[in-house]
This record gives sequence, structure tokens and C-alpha cells, in this order.
Amino acid sequence: MEKINTEVGFTGLLRYDEPMAGHTTFKVGGPADVWVRPEGEGFPEYAAVLRDTARSEGIPVFILGAGANLVVSDQGIRGIVLDTTAWEGCDFAQGEHAGYDGGNPGRSAVVIRSGTGVDDAVTAVAERNWGGLEFLAGMPGSMGGALWMNARCYEKSISDVLIETEILDESGNRRWVPCKTEDYGYKKSPFQARDMVILSARFALEYRPQGEIRQDMDTNRQDREAKGHYRFPSAGSVFKNNRQFGKPTGKIIDELGLRGLRIGGAEVASWHGNIIINTGNATAGDICALVALVTEKTKAARGIILEPEVLFAGDWQNSNTPPAYQRHLGP
Repeated sequence: MEKINTEVGFTGLLRYDEPMAGHTTFKVGGPADVWVRPEGEGFPEYAAVLRDTARSEGIPVFILGAGANLVVSDQGIRGIVLDTTAWEGCDFAQGEHAGYDGGNPGRSAVVIRSGTGVDDAVTAVAERNWGGLEFLAGMPGSMGGALWMNARCYEKSISDVLIETEILDESGNRRWVPCKTEDYGYKKSPFQARDMVILSARFALEYRPQGEIRQDMDTNRQDREAKGHYRFPSAGSVFKNNRQFGKPTGKIIDELGLRGLRIGGAEVASWHGNIIINTGNATAGDICALVALVTEKTKAARGIILEPEVLFAGDWQNSNTPPAYQRHLGP
């Protein structure tokens, strides 16, 4: 592969054959042909140039956040991985939004860059006595990934507090897209069907006593810890919770006695049916095969089809993944 052009004001890190295991919470994944993490205020411009250059050369570009809901193939990712995690920070000055706060001192907004860690963003907002994001406390990953997935927990989705999103659109234009309720659903956002880059987002905030905010944040973090989200490398919940099934997915898997089910180094957690862990030597293939096996056993026993919440990215063409599961995998 030809080296990409770095003569466009680039500052940051660029590596070839970069192991993706170091960039995902599952700690698995083969090498990316090129991994690049731009730094500084020039990120949007560099991202636009990079994508245009890559398109002209027929090179795919994969947008990476903190890798919290991602399984990258053992064969890695072909093309370029654009890492957004250095494009971080919260801007309360730009967060002023007359259409939202209307001069009400109890309301405000904040603009958060997509590479900002979710928990870091929640903490920064809380420090100013602003509430609205505390339901995200303790969630791994980046704000860009949470926006793309329309992250949901504790009966609240990120779209519930979203005003608008700044994107680098398909033509390389930087613009704001207003949040329209009809465009969002359970773990679904309009960005999933688009070839664009999320740059930042403006969120609605409301004043709350900091003690109350901190208490809610601590409760949510402790709940995640109690559910074992941090005990081993994992992606948290593996499957979406389909309310038509009548009960949480984890409960269904528990009832089928699938806790502890294992393939290679991947295992359904002994304490929670909807968490698959890397016990130490799992491969991406192990994880994918286990997800497929749980799906097959659940369908056979209950006649329901579980939908994975984790994303499968990279080159799976030479994997030994069950053929019935290929539709979930990247190209």
C-alpha cells in the first residue's frame, strides 16, 4: 500500500500494521494497514483531506472512537483507520444555544467533541453543576461512538438530550444536523446509514445541585461495576434488548443455562448472560463464534433471533465464522 500524504498540516501519530487489539475494549483484533490519529485543531480539515485522498485512490477509511463496542477481525482492517480520540474537549461557550435555553438561567448547552471519552464528558459537565448526561456515567467509549449508536441505558438514550450534531458530510462539508426524534430509535441513529464523520455535538443541559448529580453518577458507575462490566476485557452488553421478547436478553440467556459457555478464550460471563468476556487469550474469531452460538441456541430454544449490539469490523473473508453469521460481519 502506498504511503498516505501527510503534507497537509498533519500533526499526530501515524503507524503501519498497527495491532487493533490495543484500540478496543475486547483487546482483540489484527493489524490495520494504516492507523492515524491526528492531533490539534486541524483535525476536521485533515480528516476531510484524508478521506478525499483515500477515495481517489480507492482506499477504505474506517472511523474509530475508543473501540468500546467493537470486534475487529483477527485479519485486521484493510485501508486506513482514522482514530478520533485526540479530537476531544467540552466547549461551554459554543454551547450557548438561544433555541434551547431562551435566556433561562436553569438551562444551557455544551458542545462536546466526538473523541472525548464518555465518562470524561459526564464529569466535565457535572463539575459545572449541569445535569443531563449523568445516565452515561461509567460508560466506556467515546462520545462519537455513543452518538453513532444512539447509546441507551437506564431508560434514557443520548438522542433524548441531543440538540444537533456537527458532521463532516459525504462531500467533505462541515455542517450541523439538527436532532429529529423520528430519525432515532433504539440503538439506531441516522448516521449508521451515512458515510460521514461525527465531529461534535451540542447537548441540552439543566442546572442541578452538584451533590445530586454526583449521587446519580456514582449510582450508575457502581451498577456497571456490580454487573461486572470491568472485570475482564469486554464490550458490556453483547445483544440488544428487544422489548418484544418480554424480558431482558441477559435473563433469556440465563434461563437457557448458557452462562459459562465458552469457545477458545471467549466466554459468556458466569455472572451475566449478556456479557461475553475475553478471559485472556481470546481471538476475534472466538468471540464472533460464541456470539453466533448463543444466537443459534436461543433461536432453537425460544424461536427468537437475538441481534448483536457489538459491531464486527475488518477483514473476515478468511475467518472460520459460521456462514449463518456472515451477514453481521464487515467486508
